[in-house]
Amino acid sequence: MPKAYLVTQYRAVSNPDKVAAYAKLAAPAVQAVGGRFLARAPARAAYEAGLTQRTVVVEFPDLATALSLYESPAYQEALAALGDGAERDMRIVEGVDD
Repeated sequence: MPKAYLVTQYRAVSNPDKVAAYAKLAAPAVQAVGGRFLARAPARAAYEAGLTQRTVVVEFPDLATALSLYESPAYQEALAALGDGAERDMRIVEGVDD
């Protein structure tokens, strides 16, 4: 079964305090369902209309686990803390099954 990855790009941050409150709650929520952070930083290079804003990549054991994160009560609490503090693009993709 292939792993799955959550990829989030921050297009704009309007309230850094809300983003910090979100991060404080989101990290334990991600780890509670088996997620492992692979990257949490601004892009060091951007190509083909890419953005250099903060990018987060989280690895999950499988797609079902990755999908379960978003609806979990702990992650919903993190999203409520974020509110309108940032504009983001979030997606979950399945890895390649070797």
